[in-house]
Amino acid sequence: MQTRNKMLDDISQLMTNAMGVAQGAKDEAETAMKGMLDRWLADRDFVTREEFDAVRAMAQKAREENAEMTARITLLEAKLADSE
Repeated sequence: MQTRNKMLDDISQLMTNAMGVAQGAKDEAETAMKGMLDRWLADRDFVTREEFDAVRAMAQKAREENAEMTARITLLEAKLADSE
């Protein structure tokens, strides 16, 4: 009976070690893939989410300022037409 328990313990230890190696390989593969993807994206001149959001906010502000200026010009033109 002792031999059987020793054999099961050895198999269990072997499986535990194999799972550790597999997890390490998975982590290494993920790190390598992330590095390759980061380099590929950097080569494509894509922007980060933060940069995109900043430009979107600037564009929204420019649209609002444009609408305000259009309204002011319309008002000034109306005043000018009334004074003529």
